[in-house]
Amino acid sequence: MRTTLPWGINMRDNKGFTLIELLIVVVIIGILAAIAIPKFSATREKAYFAAMKSDLKNLASQQEIYYSDTYTYSATHADLSFTNSTGVTTAITINAGNGWAGASTHAALGAGEGCALYYGVITVPTSPTTPTNAGVTLCTG
Repeated sequence: MRTTLPWGINMRDNKGFTLIELLIVVVIIGILAAIAIPKFSATREKAYFAAMKSDLKNLASQQEIYYSDTYTYSATHADLSFTNSTGVTTAITINAGNGWAGASTHAALGAGEGCALYYGVITVPTSPTTPTNAGVTLCTG
């Protein structure tokens, strides 16, 4: 059976999608994007915190190596041959041969976000967070 519109157009010869079909596809893609984008953002933030934790762990290793050679801790990255990950800033505080503390922040996170760690006898860092146990990295997120 042949379907023909009054002005002579044959419906079986038309190929392609209707406007309704295209709108439904656009709405479905929008819903999927609304679900995926927040999950991606959370994953990116976890990666930033993982980089800060990793840097503090590496800093602890370098401090122990430095201490075994000099019997004191260092507050400079150069003495420790320590390099931060991209976007991470690490501040070091020392108490001569008695202890040290480190605090990391990431450029992509807010001002109050970060991680901290301390060893030995030292004033515990309060920014960006206050670690409660020596040798245990504590993060805000």
